[in-house]
Amino acid sequence: MEINFLLKSFKTSSTKTLFEVVKKVKKRSSKKFVVLDVLLCSFKYGAAFYDYLEFEFYLLNDSQRKTYLTNGKNNKIIKKFNNKKYWHILDNKNEFNDYFKKYLKREYLSYPFSQDELTCFINNKSKIIAKPINGVGGEGIKIIDSKDKDLFTKYNNYLLEEIITQHPKLSELYDKSVNSIRMFTFFNGKDAYLLQAVLKIGNGNIVDNFSSGGMYCFLNDLGVVITPAIDKDDNIFNIHPISHKNILNFQVPLFMEAKELVLKAAKEIPQVAYIGWDVAISEKGPCLIEGNSYPGVFQIKPRFSNKIGILPKYEKIMQIKL
Repeated sequence: MEINFLLKSFKTSSTKTLFEVVKKVKKRSSKKFVVLDVLLCSFKYGAAFYDYLEFEFYLLNDSQRKTYLTNGKNNKIIKKFNNKKYWHILDNKNEFNDYFKKYLKREYLSYPFSQDELTCFINNKSKIIAKPINGVGGEGIKIIDSKDKDLFTKYNNYLLEEIITQHPKLSELYDKSVNSIRMFTFFNGKDAYLLQAVLKIGNGNIVDNFSSGGMYCFLNDLGVVITPAIDKDDNIFNIHPISHKNILNFQVPLFMEAKELVLKAAKEIPQVAYIGWDVAISEKGPCLIEGNSYPGVFQIKPRFSNKIGILPKYEKIMQIKL
């Protein structure tokens, strides 16, 4: 029973959120007593209100619900395996780039920097990426002109990076953003494991983040897309609405090399055993974009699967029972 999580949910989630979820569920399902069921799932499975909607608990019975990784259970994994004293290495973009420099395959300029350092960095670069040091969800990331005369004044509190030129196959899918792979790893102190991989795809923006209008879909062990893509409004795409390229069955290039990369990177910071990596497939090969010390919860929706969640796989690899 997730009593503590239930109490915390009421503190952090409003009644408005609860009824927003209930309203959306009733549009998709004829299920009765939805309010009671949402609260029950929060209590029994550590499901945040939006977990009930996101993971379509209204389609599942109790035995199926037990197999889903909810936010409450994800929090337990993080608390058990990720030492908070080391989160800053992943959360601060400056520190991340310095710590994982050999996995980046691109130039960058850490904040703070001098005018001379900036002049040297932008040499032979027409455009660069500016990232807020502690930004999340792609928020605040900009592509900027290196010839801007006010560059130093405007961006001397940003991390600056060389623009990643992604693999042509991924540009065919959508070319206005780097379409990255979210790869979840676990390191037990001896062996590193890839838990799952998700392809994130841009859709009308320069970033592929879900919160910024992007979409995501799931990959199998060989890097092939096995589900339609979905966006934050629950729109479903088998074909990209802008490029008109097939998403379903798309083969991510150099996927096995990307897997090898994150399994090596996972061993670099054993104090944070459970990490969600964002990986780009560039012209130079797979490279790290960032790492997340507080990995989000991704799993295939029941309507696209056999209604069994990712939790049994996590429990087997991590040797835990939630």
